[in-house]
Amino acid sequence: MGAFFGAASKRDVVLDVFFGVDYHSHLGTRRAGMVFCDGEGRFKKEIHSIENTPFRTRFEADLPSFHGNCGMGCISDSDPQPLLVRSHLGVFAIATVGAVNNAEELIEVFSHVGHQFMAQSSGEVNTTELVAALINTQEDLVTGIKYAQEQIEGSLTLLVMTRDGELYAARDDMGRLPVLIGKDDDGYCVTFESFAYGKLGYVDEYELGSGELVRITADGYETLVPARDEMRICAFLWVYYGYPNSNYEGVNVEVMRYRNGAIMVDNDREMGLLPDVDFVAGVPDSGLPHGIGYAAASGKPFARPFVKYTPTWPRSFMPANQDVRNRVAKMKQIPVPELIDGKRLLFVDDSIVRGTQLRETVDFLYDTGAAEVHMRSACPPIMYGCKYLSFSRSRSDYELIARRKVLELEGEEGEKHLDEYADGRTERGKCLLRSICEEMGFDSLSYQTLDGMLDAIGIDRDKICTYCWNGRE
Repeated sequence: MGAFFGAASKRDVVLDVFFGVDYHSHLGTRRAGMVFCDGEGRFKKEIHSIENTPFRTRFEADLPSFHGNCGMGCISDSDPQPLLVRSHLGVFAIATVGAVNNAEELIEVFSHVGHQFMAQSSGEVNTTELVAALINTQEDLVTGIKYAQEQIEGSLTLLVMTRDGELYAARDDMGRLPVLIGKDDDGYCVTFESFAYGKLGYVDEYELGSGELVRITADGYETLVPARDEMRICAFLWVYYGYPNSNYEGVNVEVMRYRNGAIMVDNDREMGLLPDVDFVAGVPDSGLPHGIGYAAASGKPFARPFVKYTPTWPRSFMPANQDVRNRVAKMKQIPVPELIDGKRLLFVDDSIVRGTQLRETVDFLYDTGAAEVHMRSACPPIMYGCKYLSFSRSRSDYELIARRKVLELEGEEGEKHLDEYADGRTERGKCLLRSICEEMGFDSLSYQTLDGMLDAIGIDRDKICTYCWNGRE
């Protein structure tokens, strides 16, 4: 996915931006960058790969060269950024988060007027450069930012910094990601995760609404484009992406996950799927709180039958080589044999996307002596690849295990009945569960219902994006 952190202050903000961006490392794994303005209109920027080195380690050596009362940085799962742009609007830095699904069409429009883009090694155009080009077609930054958001198909949340020490933050038109402003005695910051600025001495000041655009300086902030009433914030912020102590729309991530696990127990009881097990566990790391909620509501003891070794491998997909990544994923799983051997285990995972690593986890548990392995997913079966935030980076919907199984079970006819397959109470839903159990080696499987997940979040359902489960915009 990705995230940004920016600050404008009466003091130097280099360390604030450095630690603020670092606190968003769970939202991106490929590239990161920081840029600062020194108060005299000069910019200093660095971008590094973080695929093999954590953000903090990669950027520590750059800190002495950075200075400025205004700065910004980002974590990115896509293109190198932030970028520095020079145009008739002046020189500005820009970072974007989202998905531009009509990039090729937009590039083609620019090519007709002689505009050229720098191609990356893949031959593709940097999405942030494309967004900057759209902004630059207008007469001012504010108009340009809103124009860019209107032209793209997908989602676009962005942060712009000018040489005058101003930050322009714009939340996506449908509010799929949060944008929050924090305040301290010397200035303001803007970011995704509320806990990030709390640890830096800022306090909650303001949460942008859908499509809202604000200008932030050391002296304050003002809304330049008001928020829209409509919202579709991503449910996966609570289920998977969000850090435990973050709050979105007033709802804490950890609390939602406990509640979600408890609701799953009610569903299992209603469907007669609550097995007699020795331990309930969560698949580390984001599955743990869902598992805690499930254990508390079911009356079964919570345990950690295996842990992930993260001191040297904080993310299993860090190495560039796929064979090495696969090996690291296995090496990270450290069993506690006393909690596995001969035990009946129920695990809760945040989601089941492709199922590849989860199947390896189940094999590992049985190899360690587990008597039974039951699996629960904290969200419904994923039927559609995300087209707004790239949650599931699948080239095809049929890479998703639930969707692939529907095709295997009923061919194209199954496409007409995806809602039934997603509901474990229907005959088609039960058939899907049995098929996935057979392939994955589970003794039983159930998914959280869409209603249950939305109840656990607890805000107006019409404000939550559920596209990847039901394909509805």
